[in-house]
Amino acid sequence: MTLRDVLIVGAGPAGLATAIAALKNGLTCQVIEKGALVNSLLHYPTEMVFFTTPELMEIGGLPFVSPYDKPTRLEALRYYRRVTDAFKLEVLFDEAVVAITRQPGVPDGEGSFVVDTHSGRGVRRSWHGRTVVIATGAYDVPNRLDVPGEDLPHVSHYYTQPHPFFRKRVVVVGGKNSAAEAALDLFRAGADVTLVHRQAALGDSIKYWVKPDIDNRIKEGSIAARFDTRVVEIRPTSVVVEHAGRTSDIDADAVFLLTGYRSDATLLRSAGVEMNPDTWGPVYDPETFETNVPGLYVAGAVIAGVQSGRIFIENGRFHGQQVIEAIAARRAAGASRLLIANPELTGNKPH
Repeated sequence: MTLRDVLIVGAGPAGLATAIAALKNGLTCQVIEKGALVNSLLHYPTEMVFFTTPELMEIGGLPFVSPYDKPTRLEALRYYRRVTDAFKLEVLFDEAVVAITRQPGVPDGEGSFVVDTHSGRGVRRSWHGRTVVIATGAYDVPNRLDVPGEDLPHVSHYYTQPHPFFRKRVVVVGGKNSAAEAALDLFRAGADVTLVHRQAALGDSIKYWVKPDIDNRIKEGSIAARFDTRVVEIRPTSVVVEHAGRTSDIDADAVFLLTGYRSDATLLRSAGVEMNPDTWGPVYDPETFETNVPGLYVAGAVIAGVQSGRIFIENGRFHGQQVIEAIAARRAAGASRLLIANPELTGNKPH
């Protein structure tokens, strides 16, 4: 049995930063990823531009060089591939973690974990680690509307590219960055776009260069907008909406429900982690990021639960360093206690 010091679940920026910190502290680690490297970024819109500068996305001290003030998704994917190669990180891809079990007293008083995985090819394996860090992000679980028709084949909670919707009628639901950018992208690719938002206006958090663009397109009628409107049903060729107590139909060939995302707490709950009833995120020590399960830590956007908008790459990339510092300090303290209890291990006999 190979027992690693740290097992990291998730190969996003936070997970990779944690792995780098582990290596710099002399700890053995293995990263386990259910999809591809930085899987969430891979599924962002293909033409996406980040709302931050390149240096705020850097991890491990490796420079993120870009000719643009705001890096593109393609540049980010390239950068994190380079980071992974530069530090020779051990990353296992396409292998989903299905269970995390703590083993008190195995192989010694410090205890350990067994992490069971299941690959897309049906292979099941078990990994053993002294500690586990869950860094699974907050892009896997969309905020559902829970309306009839939400799972129809022409409905999606993720937007990638506009070309397939040329000359098609598209309804975009939402009022923040994702919805605004998708509506603009689709409009410029020749789609007939209607934006539906339950509030009276678009969100103030929309990127400063996107906000005037979407506002102007709505004012000139290039993009139709329905404010103070909620979706009540999605049908094969239309979306039923309600406004001021009255319902109406919007013709639709495709529907994008871009109403935000949250972290998946299933794995955390099954591992025994307590959850915050207000945020649906894990309960953790803000200094060490350790949960109520000894040796089980969280890092990155997974800590935020439904409040995923407060954790970004810019701040989540630092969590791993705090986690590893806590793990390294605990290992050092444990080693000191062992030497005190067994002085013969130092080569010096007690007098």
